[in-house]
Amino acid sequence: MHVITQAKLREFAKAHPAADVPLRVWESMMRVKKYKTPHDVKEDFPSVDFIGGGKTVFDIGGNKFRLVVKVLYRRGWVLIRHILTHKEYDKKIKDKTL
Repeated sequence: MHVITQAKLREFAKAHPAADVPLRVWESMMRVKKYKTPHDVKEDFPSVDFIGGGKTVFDIGGNKFRLVVKVLYRRGWVLIRHILTHKEYDKKIKDKTL
């Protein structure tokens, strides 16, 4: 899969150093795969959530962080939408701003 954009991952990791290694591991796993369906993603990431609107949410760093992406399966793209702390994610979900 092609991850767009890695800069968001690096910026977040800079602000939250504990997220750096887990984000790099996630990115490495995504790059070697060619997912065809959400089921394929679920096989590698059992805790992944699909929250509608084409959004996929990954738990990062032992559930300390949430990575929200849109996966374009046919094109092989993963578009980074948000990287949030768990608290920020909960607030966005509660406020329905995600």
